[in-house]
Amino acid sequence: MSDILLEARGVTKIFPGVKALDRVNLTIKQGEVHGLIGENGAGKSTIIKVLAGVHMPEEGQISFLGQACGKESISQALRRGISVIYQELCLVPHMKVYENIMLGFEDGKGDLYSAAKTREKAEEIISMLDLDLPLDEEVYKLDIAVQQMVEIAKAFSRNSRLIIMDEPTSSLSDKEVKLLYQIIRNLKERGISTLFVSHKLEEVVEICDRVTVFRDGQSIVTKEIQEVTREQMVYDMVGREIKNYYTLTHTPRNEVILTVKNLYKKGYIEDVSFELRKGEVLGVTGLIGAGRTEVALALFGLLQPEGGEIVFEGQKRTIKNPAQAIDMGIVMVPENRKEQGIIPQMGVGYNISMAVLQAFIRLMRVNGKKERDIVEQYMKKLRVKASSSRQHIVNLSGGNQQKAIIARWLATNPKVLILDEPTKGIDIGAKTEIYSMIDELAKEGVAIILISSELPEVINTSDRLIVMKNHRITGILNDKAEFVQENIMNYCLGGGDL
Repeated sequence: MSDILLEARGVTKIFPGVKALDRVNLTIKQGEVHGLIGENGAGKSTIIKVLAGVHMPEEGQISFLGQACGKESISQALRRGISVIYQELCLVPHMKVYENIMLGFEDGKGDLYSAAKTREKAEEIISMLDLDLPLDEEVYKLDIAVQQMVEIAKAFSRNSRLIIMDEPTSSLSDKEVKLLYQIIRNLKERGISTLFVSHKLEEVVEICDRVTVFRDGQSIVTKEIQEVTREQMVYDMVGREIKNYYTLTHTPRNEVILTVKNLYKKGYIEDVSFELRKGEVLGVTGLIGAGRTEVALALFGLLQPEGGEIVFEGQKRTIKNPAQAIDMGIVMVPENRKEQGIIPQMGVGYNISMAVLQAFIRLMRVNGKKERDIVEQYMKKLRVKASSSRQHIVNLSGGNQQKAIIARWLATNPKVLILDEPTKGIDIGAKTEIYSMIDELAKEGVAIILISSELPEVINTSDRLIVMKNHRITGILNDKAEFVQENIMNYCLGGGDL
């Protein structure tokens, strides 16, 4: 009997003006963890949706357990044993955990639904997976890591033979990532295959047996994980060698532009104080829930402090809303670009120009040339790849969506730029471009607050580093010599002294 679970040969998928997949090949063995990597726009999301029955390919053949798959629907793919855990989880928020696990596969007698039997079945499933889930809790009350475990249990309840995980660790802490790895290994022991899609190459090396690289809609190479180096994976992904991954050529200025003193809001921020200088990259890190984003929201007028003060350019300020922050010169790129950053069904151009409408609208008339000039200037500056400025931004890769959002705020000529997880879910090539952009902006005198969970990112791009835990600062590292992972993690866990 063949050990091949799924085989895709010569699969081509074309969208209007774009060949998303160009005769790609992908083979997944039974009981293996197979990595899939590539830059944003390489075709990873498209092949996932083809395998899940969301998209129909124009050409190619797909077989599952030796049987040819025709024009599959989503339900047919599920019945075959293919489940997908998307980056944006597909759970019903106000239903209980056990109801989500068994959704569509509820238990009962005949046509009668039995909550007790459905819950009992869900309990059997989480026991087999060695998971500890609050079965009677409504899903919206759970943190993202637990919700992800619910998704895995849901996939298992469908007797899945292949579980596709799209960027599964993007919102998880290191501890939660280790738990996910253990679950994947448990699935492997049961003969269940995992297609593990990730931008984090260290994760692919850690958990995968083999890896396939996509580039520009094509499958470039498939190798055993022991046979490939990180450098080779990067080269195969981008088609070139990346030598200067991080760029740090700027020099912070002495002038303090922002001072935060004893900022406080119960349950959100506890006695936070720091300074920010012109031309400085101030890194902010800590475990998920440490309060990093809450500090940014207070500076951008989306969270109103109950105590403390904000001094901007030497004057005490009260920032009541984002409009006031923008007028002052403080802008923020949010962590969740899809929900808080982009307007999906509007063009790239509008998504860039919307923050500076007053620059080209006079007496209810739009100066179209001026708007186009602004859009083209920043699309070129940040190398936003799109067929045109009218292309819907939702159809861009994650990296290009992120660059378009950053372009929007750069068009306002900011003095302080807050970046909350700016490289989350984007590929290594786009990350390199964003690091270079951060360095260039700092050279121009823009003060940057960089919030990130990725320690290599904050270590290699920041001039100084703030570490937070439980909504308060546990460490401020002013010397690059202190930027050691073990040292930073000590502060993340609450050790060390200010």
